[in-house]
Amino acid sequence: IGNDHTNRRARAAALHALLVTSAGGLAMLAGFVLIGNAAGTFRLSAILGAPPSGTIVTVGLVLVLIGAFTKSAQIPFHAWLPGAMTAPTPISAYLHSATMVKAGVYLVARFAPAFADVGVWRPLVVTVGAATMITGGLRALRQHDLKLLLAFGTVSQLGLLMVLFGIGSRTTAAAGCVMLLAHAVFKAALFMAIGIVDHHTGTRDLRHIPSLGESWWPFKVAFVVCAASMAGVPLMLGFVGKEAAFEAIDHAGFSGSVVLLVAVVTGSILTVAYTGRLVWGVLGPLHGSSARSSADEVHDPPAKSATAMFLAPLGALAGVTVVLGVVPGLADGLIAAAAAAATGAAAATGAAAATGATHLAVWHGWTLPLALSGVALLGGGGLFVARRRIEPLLARGSSVPDGLRVYAAILRAMTSFARRITGVIQSGSLPVYAGITLLTAALAPGLVLAGRATWPNSPEAFGGVAQLPVVAGLIVAAVAAAIARRRFSAALFLGVTGYAMAALFVVQGAPDLALTQTAIETLSTVLFVLVLRRLPDRFERTSTLRRKWLRLLVSGAVGATVFCFAIIARSARTAVPVSREMVERSLPQAHGRNVVNVILVDIRGFDTLGEITVLASAAIGAVALARAGAVRRRRNRVDAGQTAAETRP
Repeated sequence: IGNDHTNRRARAAALHALLVTSAGGLAMLAGFVLIGNAAGTFRLSAILGAPPSGTIVTVGLVLVLIGAFTKSAQIPFHAWLPGAMTAPTPISAYLHSATMVKAGVYLVARFAPAFADVGVWRPLVVTVGAATMITGGLRALRQHDLKLLLAFGTVSQLGLLMVLFGIGSRTTAAAGCVMLLAHAVFKAALFMAIGIVDHHTGTRDLRHIPSLGESWWPFKVAFVVCAASMAGVPLMLGFVGKEAAFEAIDHAGFSGSVVLLVAVVTGSILTVAYTGRLVWGVLGPLHGSSARSSADEVHDPPAKSATAMFLAPLGALAGVTVVLGVVPGLADGLIAAAAAAATGAAAATGAAAATGATHLAVWHGWTLPLALSGVALLGGGGLFVARRRIEPLLARGSSVPDGLRVYAAILRAMTSFARRITGVIQSGSLPVYAGITLLTAALAPGLVLAGRATWPNSPEAFGGVAQLPVVAGLIVAAVAAAIARRRFSAALFLGVTGYAMAALFVVQGAPDLALTQTAIETLSTVLFVLVLRRLPDRFERTSTLRRKWLRLLVSGAVGATVFCFAIIARSARTAVPVSREMVERSLPQAHGRNVVNVILVDIRGFDTLGEITVLASAAIGAVALARAGAVRRRRNRVDAGQTAAETRP
């Protein structure tokens, strides 16, 4: 859709399709999680074999249907599909005849046999599908762009497919498979036909397409055949599918099936009407004032091989439409197997039995489906003949907010909301960022600890007398760093706190940790000093009394949470510490008496390698920054000297 990155419309259409279908996919994922948890399995065959029930499952089914509706362009999520017409015509042919737009239909086909009788499933699916079918047909009657006309026709046909598969019966699934095949054949052919017209005439506007030359008769025949199949004309595959749909809905036997049948017939009438608009727009003048003269005729391109390559796919699909329309029994096995796979009948009764359950034919006698097909053809033809009278009525529909306008409004609202939120939380103030981060890190675990944790017995105040002077120095240095007025002094006091922690590690018998802590503090202090050379000497005291109290509260909350977490975590261990096993394996397996060295080199060798890499990278970065600053200062001094020399008299 967005293959032309220089086309703003193509980029917008691609983003529209991505956002809508991805949002529906996330809803579908949530639905799968709910249904899978309720069923105790995420295997589709197991869920459909023993479908779960309950409120959670109902909510999950609604979420799954939202995902299916977005993928298959159902109302109110349909606007992305007509917008995708900015894609090249071959992409449109593939997109509309198969792939993603049929994925939602397929999902509904798989779920319907198991969940069709769940209260919300069938009313929701058939209502959305019927509304999509009628709305898509009405929108198609208003279009002048041939690809847009076909796109809204696809929306309408997808609504019919959603209805057929959503009912959940074996006969409606078989009818849906016939319509699925017929739609894939004639819609792909029609899109390629529009691409040929666009390529040779330079326009897709049916009001400006010039007359096609006499040598275009192969194209005209194939085009009319595929259009007739879309309209449901007898002896075409579309007619077989439309009659199968009428018959299946007529025998569905659920409450409201008569109303649904009327809606489907209404949609079929609109299909015939916009098919007539399509054919008349390509092969004849749509308005009397726009009659094409002989000077406007378009002839074939010089290269006959190119013409053959253009017409071959179109002719092949038209041939399939005619052959399966005249002898539909050739597709009995294919349709039966597809319907059995969709409904699970093949697994239950055997593929052979399911395959023989479908019998397609052109003539079934004087039946209600035949009469309804006649009503659709006559009604659609009447709408097309009276197109000038109904155009003002259709034009009123342009004032109703469509899916594209709603999408644009939602996108603008989200952008405006994001801009306002960003203006609040992205204020550019480092203290605000640090305060929010620290407060969140303190409150999130703090609330959990306060609600669930059990306070253990109070630990010992200190482990030895040597800890007292070290801790006293640490506290004094930390307080001094917080109240220091000069940046350089604050950096030094901050370094002292780190060295005090290293001394505490030494007192506790962990010289390796003390060495690492000393190295890190030394490197951090050097970096602080290098950076502080470019900053003012003193801190700016601009904080109000309210901000000072707020900072004290945040700091106290963080300190209290860390303290409580350390005390509770110390006594929360229930399993045997892994350190015991490390001590036991150190000498017999690693041949080392220094357990710490064995852990660093053998047991946690990759971790040690990562730590060394991080330290080396940090050191290299610090040296590179220092050297870059020195080179820049030296260059500035040289430039300043040259400038002074040039300005001397």
